[in-house]
Amino acid sequence: MAKASTSLPTRNPASAAADEARERLRQALPATVNLLKQRQADQIADADIEAYVALNWLEWHGGGLRLTITGSNVCAQTAATTA
Repeated sequence: MAKASTSLPTRNPASAAADEARERLRQALPATVNLLKQRQADQIADADIEAYVALNWLEWHGGGLRLTITGSNVCAQTAATTA
């Protein structure tokens, strides 16, 4: 009979970096939404906008950015964990 492995699973460094970037974006999303409400999207880094769109947290609509339902849920979860 084969023995079960007792070693811990290893994480791919690229995956760990992606997880860290996603967490950074998650923490920054409420402030990003605030900037959008104040019509100051120019203060959001282009790379962050691309990442938010790729995560489906923000979407382009009529030449502007808006929060998606998924993004709204992420904001609500972030607010719940910090409250």
